[in-house]
Amino acid sequence: MAASTRAQVLSLYRILMKESKKFPSYNYRTYALRRVQDAFRANRSVEDPKMVEQLLNQGRDNLDIIRRQVAIGKMYPTQKTIVEG
Repeated sequence: MAASTRAQVLSLYRILMKESKKFPSYNYRTYALRRVQDAFRANRSVEDPKMVEQLLNQGRDNLDIIRRQVAIGKMYPTQKTIVEG
């Protein structure tokens, strides 16, 4: 993987993790964080540049979805769970 591609992947990972932490609901937040980590671990060994680009585009689409869902989640506040206490 080229250095610039590696930097893009790491940047996308950091942004996805940061945005996932903004979910107001504990359940959605932990699910999003776990899914981001699992997806990046599963695709850690991908070397094909076309596949890497496709996965980056998919990650960017998921980032848009996370941002939209965070905004919607903030419109409808929920009670905190015992775990969040």
